[in-house]
Amino acid sequence: MDHPPGRRGRLRVYLGAAPGVGKTYAMLDEGHRRAARGTDVVVAYVETHGRVHTAAQLDGLEVVPRRRLDHGGSTYEEMDLTAVLARRPEVALVDELAHTNVAGSGHVKRWEDVEALLEAGIDVVTTVNVQHLESLNDVVEAITGVRQRETVPDHVVRTADAVELVDMSPQALRRRLSHGNVYAADKVDAALSRYFREGNLSALRELALLWVADRVDEGLERYRHEHRIDASWPTRERVVVAVTGGAESGTLLRRAARIAGRTVGGEWRAVYVARRDGLSGTSPDRLARLHAMATDMGGSFHTVVADDVASGILDFARAENASQILIGASRRRRWSSALRPGVGERVIAGSGDVDVHIVHHDEARRASRDGDRRPDLGTRRVVLGYALGVLAPLAATLGLDSTAHLHDLTLESMVMLSVVVVVALVGGLVPALMSAVLSALLLNWFFVAPTHTLTVASGQYVAVIAVFVVVGAAVASVVDLAAGRAAQARRASAEADALAVLSHSLLYAGESLPRLLAQACEVFGMRGAAILARDGDDWRTEVAHGDAPAAVAEADVAVPIDDTTSLVLRGRTLPAADRRLVTAYAAHAGVIRERTRAAAQHARAHELAEADRTRTALLAAVSHDLRSPLAALKASVTSLRNDEITWSADDEAELLMTIEESTDRLDALVANLLDMSRLRAGAVSALPAEVDVTEVARRAIAPLPGSDRVLATSPDDLPLAWADPGLLERVLANLCENALKHTSGGVAVQASAYIEHDGTAYVCVRVVDHGPGVADSELDRLFAPFQRLGDVPQGDGVGLGLAVARGLTEAMAGTLEAEETPGGGLTFVLTLPQAEVRGTTLAPEEKA
Repeated sequence: MDHPPGRRGRLRVYLGAAPGVGKTYAMLDEGHRRAARGTDVVVAYVETHGRVHTAAQLDGLEVVPRRRLDHGGSTYEEMDLTAVLARRPEVALVDELAHTNVAGSGHVKRWEDVEALLEAGIDVVTTVNVQHLESLNDVVEAITGVRQRETVPDHVVRTADAVELVDMSPQALRRRLSHGNVYAADKVDAALSRYFREGNLSALRELALLWVADRVDEGLERYRHEHRIDASWPTRERVVVAVTGGAESGTLLRRAARIAGRTVGGEWRAVYVARRDGLSGTSPDRLARLHAMATDMGGSFHTVVADDVASGILDFARAENASQILIGASRRRRWSSALRPGVGERVIAGSGDVDVHIVHHDEARRASRDGDRRPDLGTRRVVLGYALGVLAPLAATLGLDSTAHLHDLTLESMVMLSVVVVVALVGGLVPALMSAVLSALLLNWFFVAPTHTLTVASGQYVAVIAVFVVVGAAVASVVDLAAGRAAQARRASAEADALAVLSHSLLYAGESLPRLLAQACEVFGMRGAAILARDGDDWRTEVAHGDAPAAVAEADVAVPIDDTTSLVLRGRTLPAADRRLVTAYAAHAGVIRERTRAAAQHARAHELAEADRTRTALLAAVSHDLRSPLAALKASVTSLRNDEITWSADDEAELLMTIEESTDRLDALVANLLDMSRLRAGAVSALPAEVDVTEVARRAIAPLPGSDRVLATSPDDLPLAWADPGLLERVLANLCENALKHTSGGVAVQASAYIEHDGTAYVCVRVVDHGPGVADSELDRLFAPFQRLGDVPQGDGVGLGLAVARGLTEAMAGTLEAEETPGGGLTFVLTLPQAEVRGTTLAPEEKA
């Protein structure tokens, strides 16, 4: 039958808790039902395990012949994927999804064969046991003591279009087993006493039920999201506990864990609501500790941003489909709660059908909602307020009483009221209240008729006294609130600075994409995150963290980074405000990707530029230095071959000497060029052995022009060095040749070997010349290729000798450095490992 082009097949999985529950029977029964409806169904692979009832279900269904494979001297049968694809049915029945194919098959695992069928547009019905799910492999081993070697990735089953649980009670399955309906009679007793114990089967059954329940829950969340259903559907017990970061948060987390643990499959989530204005008093370190505590107790921790704390809690609870909300008892004063409802009251009012628990804790009612104001005002300021609250009313009363004939009660009341305001500004609420009461008493005693008594003659005076207390309390509350907000603003500013530093690090400090994804999962409470790049019609994972979705369609949140790349997260849906934050993470990811690409391009450009520079320098140097000896060779040979000229013996000897010198120069030049190319390619391999440095030095110096000017010395007891004899000879030859070039005729070049001890014994060789030398700033450049620093006559080498010498030395695990010679010139110090230490010869692997 023809399939619509580009259509992917649908996958249906029959999941069982253990072998023998009837998965294969149910799959074949499904095949009969579809065939009866006119669907083209074939049996691609079914394993009956000799079960009569299962084998009978094959009657009436077309079976694709299996493929026979020889392996290890035996013949095996596997599903013939090629034949099934050629047959192109509408539905293929494939048993044992987690099966590992025999070597020589097209795919390693059968689930990969199933993927090929689905890609071809063929619907597949398959079976698998819960113990074969990769994520449950360790749990099943802990329960049964059996390690399952054949597993299938969870995402293969999780992304199936339908997962149907084939369930059977442990008692019924054990009866089937004892009747011989699962295994042969000789295996029944062993199976019943081992894998098929009732406790094992109960645990496996619970695992299967919970796994399927989780998949159903994911489907329910997708349905509610697609249909914009905000009301809670409490299909399972899910508790949301709101924490403030205060000392009571641990109590609330433990209570939530206990409530969720009372029901099977119960879940709980902790949520911290950060105000959008940034006035948060909880440090990131405290939130990190709460996150760790929630995780350790089996819950999850989430942070959301909202304008109103109560609304943020309710929105999160509805998004999580919570059945219960836990809130700590208010720390506000009773009169404050009466004037303005707190978070708890507003959550209760807006909870609807979600149960709300108010949990009492030790911190309840110990302080006001914003805590003790004294630390915000400062101890010194509060003490000053108390003193001023007593002394200022007394001083004002003394002044007013001494001038009583100049004013009346109105001015006296305003003066005393001003005193209360000043005390409130200085000391806050409590000193102002105390000052207001004292001022009212003093005003009544000294200025309200009848004076010098607390009796009030008129009701108007009662109102005046009341005004003192009310105004004092109001002003003190405003000052108190302003001080608290100022402290919160300072903390918010510090947090903003920290976020700015974090943003700077994300943009400029080389932050990695895996770390960014881990941080996104941490902030938004997600199970996994990934960066996906579109590859045709499919998605390719560039970077992933945790249980990351493999396609945009599988993600709970997806934000585009650019036209072909997206940041995706799996775990829960997010409100619009949080999605704006996810967009910021996507922007950071884009910057990091661009920076990584730019760094790679820069490195590549640098390599190309370096190679081009080396090539240019090589051509510039070689063009002359090859031409000079070749010209000398050509001229000498042409002269000797000229029959018209009769050469004397001395002339012939001189021409032959020129040929020999030019050949030596060419040989040295080519050797250095080849050595440098081998060093650049990393193709130099040292073969170290015990060598006599003195003997190697003699061989290196002997063929050099002017070798008689080299004065080589060494102590009689010089130990053997651990080096490659051939490479060491090249190094010493290059160093001595360089020294001879820089030393005027008749001046000896000194080459000496000695022992150096610096915790470890070394053999050192010093090659000293008394030439013009170089500046200290140019010493490191000596060993760079094609560097002659103007101290060598033009045409005398290409500047590779010292670079080759250092490269070969480092290949032998030695060092080569240059230093100034006292009196002028240069000294090269070659350091090699000593072959013998403390009288014991080292083994080759110890010397390397």
